[in-house]
Amino acid sequence: MNTNHQQRSDLPIKYELKFAYLSTLIILLLMTTASVVGIINPDAIYPMDELQRTFMPNDVVNLLIGVPILLGSLWLTRRGKLIGFLFWPGALVYVFYNYVAYVYGMPFNTLYLLYLSLVVLSAYTIIGVVASTDSQVVQKQLTGRVPERLAGGIIFGFGILFMLRVFAVMILAVINRTSIASTELAVLIADLLISPAMIIGGILLWQRKALGYVSGMGLLFQAGMLFIGLIIFMILQPLITQAPFSLIDIVIVFIMGMVCFIPFGLFLRGVNTADQERAKQPSKK
Repeated sequence: MNTNHQQRSDLPIKYELKFAYLSTLIILLLMTTASVVGIINPDAIYPMDELQRTFMPNDVVNLLIGVPILLGSLWLTRRGKLIGFLFWPGALVYVFYNYVAYVYGMPFNTLYLLYLSLVVLSAYTIIGVVASTDSQVVQKQLTGRVPERLAGGIIFGFGILFMLRVFAVMILAVINRTSIASTELAVLIADLLISPAMIIGGILLWQRKALGYVSGMGLLFQAGMLFIGLIIFMILQPLITQAPFSLIDIVIVFIMGMVCFIPFGLFLRGVNTADQERAKQPSKK
């Protein structure tokens, strides 16, 4: 047990987080490198127009959203803030989701191993952070302060929605005997991998289980950032590629995002209250 770290931050931590911090810093370095290289040398990294339209704007979004939320989560955690500690796995899920799409959508090139490393490292770090969290303490601090049923129901609903979308697209492709574009298939695979976590996390939070409190904030944070990132992506795409601009799609994504933002804001307020009350208590010696 990392007693010194607990004395300083008083976070609900059971085990040493040294390797989680280190792997997160490596993820930040790799993600920044991959995004910058993709932006400054798109013709070499994305040899087809479809790849450029999909991944080059996403590189910009990763620099604007992915890097800051991961840095912010790490910084708040180091300052002993519960809110940052619960954000941390969500920011890592954001990275995992994004680079699963790169792994399945991109041909093998000079950055492919870097994309694969980001997927593996982010998955490893998510498991490490969650396993190091004292979920019973988190549950005690957040019970009655966060909207368990509302947030859990929405997380579960989005998980079901994403999974149904995957199956619907694939079934329609089979029925119509049409192929799915590699970039679209990559997003479907990312949705399919993340949906079970949202479904299980939503159920656990709805049932007020300890692990539900730990995963709830991160899943809401990740979903909210994905919606914000998607809106920015849809604005940037026609500016830096030949893709058409669609205001209707942006409005639809914004409305869907609002469904997530409201419980996220309520959950955030509850975690912030718990943070403030914890700060008033004397540190455990």
